[in-house]
Amino acid sequence: MPVTAPRGGRLTDLPVLLVAVVWGSSYLAAKGVTTERTVLAVLVLRFAVALPVLMAAGWSRLRALSAVQLRGAGLLGLILAGIFLLETYGVVHTSATNAGLVISLTMVFTPLAESRVRGIRLPGSFMAAAGLSVLGVALLTQGAGFTAPTGGDLLMLGAAVARTVHVLAMSRMESVRGADALSLTTVQLGGAVVVFAALAALPGTGASPWSAAAGFDGGDWLGLLYLAAFCTLFAFFVQMWAVRRTSPSRVSLLLGTEPVWAAAVGIAVGGDRPGALGLLGAVLVLAGTAWGRATADRKRDADRAEPDGEAAAGTGADGGTAAGARADSGTAAWTGADGGTGADGAVGSVSGGSAAEPA
Repeated sequence: MPVTAPRGGRLTDLPVLLVAVVWGSSYLAAKGVTTERTVLAVLVLRFAVALPVLMAAGWSRLRALSAVQLRGAGLLGLILAGIFLLETYGVVHTSATNAGLVISLTMVFTPLAESRVRGIRLPGSFMAAAGLSVLGVALLTQGAGFTAPTGGDLLMLGAAVARTVHVLAMSRMESVRGADALSLTTVQLGGAVVVFAALAALPGTGASPWSAAAGFDGGDWLGLLYLAAFCTLFAFFVQMWAVRRTSPSRVSLLLGTEPVWAAAVGIAVGGDRPGALGLLGAVLVLAGTAWGRATADRKRDADRAEPDGEAAAGTGADGGTAAGARADSGTAAWTGADGGTGADGAVGSVSGGSAAEPA
């Protein structure tokens, strides 16, 4: 059955598509404002801007969380911190294009991991799509000829695995079921910031947030505010708004275009030159992840048509699942490179989701 937007139509789609564009651009934005010595400082500063807004927007619901829900969200926050660290260090050591495309493997890894956890078999077409994506990433990292992948590429691959763990944990942890999406996101980000601040206080881990901030010029501050205001806050609230006006599947589909925008921004704006092999790899990654997502969505819809299928949906309370609890949403709407992940960081992306929004 085709996914349709029952209310809002294209007016709802456009802001969600803009979130995908913003998340796609977040890798280049994070790369522009971050160096190896300022990764922890930038993460602390970025979320120090975003957290007070999230707390103010959902203070009453935040206070309503039970102790069990707080502990569960805090544990998810530790995973989220790992995602942001891998993504941000990764994007420093690879191109924005590679970062956005390698992290998109989450859309393949998540259904694969879920199928193992639930003991179900995925269609052969999905396995073919997964193989196509992996081949694409292998070619993507060889843009300048057949060489070993960079450390940044491997860190982004690790971040894709960590995003998968985060999405599955969020969808299966009993302790966070029924928790409000905004409150869950706020606690996770708060826990992640505590980790970043603690690491930044250790000797030899790079610049402190204060010294990094003192050394920022106007362009750095604009990049940081872009990551905080658009890639985190704007992305989260648009998803919360859109998921009430259209189907979560449609939101997930639109957010799934993030790697397309990451490649477009990296090449057109960032000046990335992946070479012939890299371009072929990028095409295979985009085709494989789109094919895999479509196959997984069809299987999920077929499973839900069965009497007990609805229980497997794993969405969060108040429907804010593109915010993360959907196991099929590669971006974990709340995370991302930061976060989708990626670098966007609208945890649970809302992917991720992400949770981790991109970097």
